Amino acid sequence: EVACPANHGIGLLLLALICGFGAVKIQDEAPPNIILLLMDDMGWGDLGVLGQPSKETPNLDRMAAQGMLFSNFYTANPLCSPSRAALLTGRLPVRNGFYTTNGHARNAYTPQEIVAGITKDEVLLPAILKKKNYASKIVGKWHLGHRKGHLPLEHGFDKWFGSPNCHFGPYNNSDRPNIPVYHNSEMVGRYYEEFVINRKTGESNLTHMYLQEGIDFILNQAKAHQPFFLYWAADATHAPVYASKRFLGKSQRGRYGDAVMELDDSVGQILAFLESLGISNNTFVFFTSDNGAAVMSGPDESGSNGPFLCGKETTFEGGMREPAIAWWPGQIPAGVGINFCPGEEVPGVTTHIQKEHTMQPLIFHLGRDPGEKYPISVLTEEYQTVLKLISPVVEQHKSTLVPSVPQLNMCDLAVMNWAPPGCEKLGKCLKPPKPNPWKCEWPH
Repeated sequence: EVACPANHGIGLLLLALICGFGAVKIQDEAPPNIILLLMDDMGWGDLGVLGQPSKETPNLDRMAAQGMLFSNFYTANPLCSPSRAALLTGRLPVRNGFYTTNGHARNAYTPQEIVAGITKDEVLLPAILKKKNYASKIVGKWHLGHRKGHLPLEHGFDKWFGSPNCHFGPYNNSDRPNIPVYHNSEMVGRYYEEFVINRKTGESNLTHMYLQEGIDFILNQAKAHQPFFLYWAADATHAPVYASKRFLGKSQRGRYGDAVMELDDSVGQILAFLESLGISNNTFVFFTSDNGAAVMSGPDESGSNGPFLCGKETTFEGGMREPAIAWWPGQIPAGVGINFCPGEEVPGVTTHIQKEHTMQPLIFHLGRDPGEKYPISVLTEEYQTVLKLISPVVEQHKSTLVPSVPQLNMCDLAVMNWAPPGCEKLGKCLKPPKPNPWKCEWPH
């Protein structure tokens, strides 16, 4: 079992040193390429190597066998936008502004009515790599803001194919616009229009399109002999889940399983392509998910968090612990796999109300209780001993914490994707309503 810090490490290259890959030698004249494969709402228990019984992820299982599997890898937040902001900035959501002060809990994200997004003060990983002559591309979901000043090419990325928001819809373009899909700095269509997702059958070619965009970028950079950073953020496992026709109906796990199978196949094709180009030994690939499986979406629209409690939108293990694999032939030793049994809800603990635990935190022993079913009693010596260890760490964090201005407080229907850049050329501009901002409501 390999333990690793949360996924808000500022440089994925440094992950090798932080997590103890050993003495990784990187020659100045040949900096390694970096590929980050970020899944959407994929759970810890969705991989065969982590115990999923149908074993429908042969490529990811092989990636783990050839590389290193992190069984203790944590996200910075159990919700998509703050998790992604932390991953790309190396800063906790409370530091980078991806939180809210509208309620007790800080969890929030960026629907298309959100007013703000990632700020110009935050330095993202592609901007850091650009100083080392890296070319960078994001493929898929951005989710750090959809308005001018918050888009990927304004924060270090050179290229983009994908969307600023989740693929919710379809909408009638009157009360709410369909989400745009961008090529670089301009939209080239919208979900459910030019980029079809069939809500009835679950068919969509988006994952295949994302795969081709990634492959083309890798090929072009290999030909140019320029180091690259590919951020491949496919979102097929986020409800409403989808898969291409070739994969629909193939999984024992229903439509969600079909989406996982296609993503697994895409990962396999990317790794095989690196090997065929002869650049796999100089390419660091990291696979993970933004947060745990969205179990509230139901069995057909969500995955598995294995033995761990709850899932997305909660800070229990099911929401925070993610599947993670590092792959770098010749640099990273072979990994290991583990297997557990399913968990269950905890009465009085997994409530649907926001409850303050700061003064008397819930403490679990994950070694003997990985499902977080049995909180350690506050009356025991064990609880008091652990609390004495934890409290100074919390206080030290608070003493140095300088919270950023929260970016996820205000919403307004007028700021949705009514007229994205490039809509004029396509005749796809829509008339927005009058501004009417309100404090966003976050039930997470």
